[in-house]
Amino acid sequence: MAEDLIRYDILAQDALRGMIRKVLSEVARTGLPGEHHFFIAFATTAAGVRISSRLLAQYPQEMTIVVQHQYWDLIVTEHAFEIGLSFNGIPERLFVPFSAVKGFIDPAVGFKIEFNVVVAPVPAAEVAEAKAPVVLAAVPAAKTDARDEDEEAPATGVAQVVSLDAFRKK
Repeated sequence: MAEDLIRYDILAQDALRGMIRKVLSEVARTGLPGEHHFFIAFATTAAGVRISSRLLAQYPQEMTIVVQHQYWDLIVTEHAFEIGLSFNGIPERLFVPFSAVKGFIDPAVGFKIEFNVVVAPVPAAEVAEAKAPVVLAAVPAAKTDARDEDEEAPATGVAQVVSLDAFRKK
C-alpha cells in the first residue's frame, strides 16, 4: 500500500472537529434543541486547556463534561470553546481547545465520535511550578555604571529587570 502523504486521517479528524464547533456555535446562539445534550470528553493536560487546579487534581488525564440543563456563557471560537459549569455546587469556567477533545456524544440521537489526542507527558516538576503562585516584587534601583538614566540598555537578547525607580522623574 502507498504511503499516505496527504494524511487523510488528520483531515477527517479536523473536519469532524469542525462539525462539533458548528454544533456548539449553534447551541451558544440558540440553546439546545429538543432533547439534545452532549457528553464531551477532553484531555485535561492537552495544550491550551484551562481548568482549575482543583479539577485538574480530580481529573489528571481526562474529563467528561455534560452540556445539558445547567451551563452558562458558552463561547465558541474557531479553535476552542469556553463554558461555565457547576461541579459539586462550585461554579467553574473551562476553556477547551477542539484539539483536546477526545470524544463527543449526543445520546438523544445515538451520535458518537472519538478522536486521537496525543498529549506529551509533563514532568512533575513543571506541573508543580505551573501551580506555584507568581510573586512580583519590587527591585531596588541600583546604578551600575555612568550611563544616563534615560539611555536605553543595549539589546543583548536577555530579559532585564527594570525597577519602577528608573521611570520616576528626579
